[in-house]
Amino acid sequence: MKNTVENLESTKVKITVEVPVEELKKDIDAAYKELSNQVNIPGFRRGKVPARIIDQRFGRVVVLEQVVNNVLPRFYSEAVAENDLRVMGQPEVDVTEIPATEGPLSGQLVFTATVDVVPAFELPATEGLELTVDALEVTDADVDKELEELQTRFASLKPIKRKAKKGDFATLDMVAVVDGKEVDSVSDISYEIGSKSMLDGMDKALTGMKADEETTFTTVLAGGEYEGQEAEVTLKVTAMKARELPKADDDFAQMVSEFDTIEELREDLKTQAQQTKKNEQALQARDLLVEKLVELAGVEVPAGVVEAEVANRVGEDAKKAEKTKAAADITKEIAAHVISEKLAADKEVRVTQQELFEFIMQTAQMYNIDPMQLLQNQEQIQAMAADLTRTKAIALTLAEVTVKDTNGEIVDLSEYTKDPSAEEAEETEEA
Repeated sequence: MKNTVENLESTKVKITVEVPVEELKKDIDAAYKELSNQVNIPGFRRGKVPARIIDQRFGRVVVLEQVVNNVLPRFYSEAVAENDLRVMGQPEVDVTEIPATEGPLSGQLVFTATVDVVPAFELPATEGLELTVDALEVTDADVDKELEELQTRFASLKPIKRKAKKGDFATLDMVAVVDGKEVDSVSDISYEIGSKSMLDGMDKALTGMKADEETTFTTVLAGGEYEGQEAEVTLKVTAMKARELPKADDDFAQMVSEFDTIEELREDLKTQAQQTKKNEQALQARDLLVEKLVELAGVEVPAGVVEAEVANRVGEDAKKAEKTKAAADITKEIAAHVISEKLAADKEVRVTQQELFEFIMQTAQMYNIDPMQLLQNQEQIQAMAADLTRTKAIALTLAEVTVKDTNGEIVDLSEYTKDPSAEEAEETEEA
């Protein structure tokens, strides 16, 4: 295979690939074999029809079309890899020449692929790079917040007679009608007002209602057979309840923890709040690092790719300001993705099976899904492995920079930047 790359624009290339017919011999034989197994020709058994008979009956061009469809992805991928191209999106492919359709098998396959790319770039040096994050300060308000979250987990629901507000729970029946036809209905469901977990406009409709009241609002259905269509939704509230938190006293502390007093529980919650703040510092440092690397690297992202993603994310009818913001966000996201990939490649980052397994389990827990759904999907596993590799590359890079807080104090993020696989290898070597 021979290939050449022509730069059409700074972010668009045209790849020309030439494949002699000799390199296609195995693929051509396989195509003849497949057709031989599919056709019925008097005098020949299935799978035993000679190539010349297939050519006579159907024309060699049918075989070559199948071959081209089968081999194009492979040769395109090889050309991309050989030229170290960072392609974005699907290519526009044009087949300009195929092997001879008559007579002796000769000639070549020639095709071009025009595709958006991210131009080559150099990773910026991290030596001397300094990042500033928020200082780690835990206040009484932070402890109160932790305590309230704990109280919420043990809260009870009590009926109310007042008008409903955000945070209250409505028990209701719901009916959706499209063009006068009932398309969906549910009964006796519980919904937290303000959670935005169901239909657009539902929170507004329920706010101010009481038990045994009914209301109707208009919304656009977000899923199912009638997705995207406008519907009239009727809500009948059968009960309205408010969350009642248990009193934060010694009895509560003894019920929810190993501590005897509320003061001891608050001290423990202060430690938890401190760890939460420390986690936030690490995330802030990571985001600042990525932002700085994007700024220094000057990665050029294809405008066409950004425009397509903007249309997909906010829609063609979005306001100009909304599109502009989305374009800026998408450009940064793509640049960050590309930079983290290059960091992973340059640092030869590897992810162990144990690291990947733990990541899959954490992801499953975060999204409340069965881990087996992820473990049985090979493509999903590969995507998660790639994601974890990029994340690990950023973490390892974070270890190379200086992080200070707004008070000028050095922030130790070593627990977030260590490499478990390197530690495992070191322990094995010592053993």
